Amino acid sequence: MTKLENILVPTDLDENSNHALAYGRELAATYGATLHLFHVVESIWSGSLTVADFPGQMDNYYQQYRQASETGLKNMAKKIKEVEVKTALIEGTPHTEIVRYAREHKIDLIVLATHGRTGLSHMLIGSVAEKVVQMAPCPVITIKHPEHEFVLP
Repeated sequence: MTKLENILVPTDLDENSNHALAYGRELAATYGATLHLFHVVESIWSGSLTVADFPGQMDNYYQQYRQASETGLKNMAKKIKEVEVKTALIEGTPHTEIVRYAREHKIDLIVLATHGRTGLSHMLIGSVAEKVVQMAPCPVITIKHPEHEFVLP
């Protein structure tokens, strides 16, 4: 069996991510691994809007968004006492940055929340989890929100 020394829990700081964090936290405690909390701030410049469309406003909004993300990540890490925690806040495309971070930090396992999108929303938005599973250099465990668990009739 592979030794788990570094476990990555990417988070978008929502409730679904908290469920993945619970699994990652427990696995890190069980194996004595370092828990890496990771958040990607998607660049607002990558969309169809630009600074020229809203001079001054976009940059101010982006700075507030980034600062709120940083605060949320730090608050999440402060609650974890039983294992070593490292945090990282990166700007970019979520699946790309998650995979890059996993490679650069020798991550042994990624624990990732899923949102359960299907149909048109899945086709238009895509699935970060699906892309990470396909591209990751290590095993990936995906965690569904309990409200989305399959229930037998």
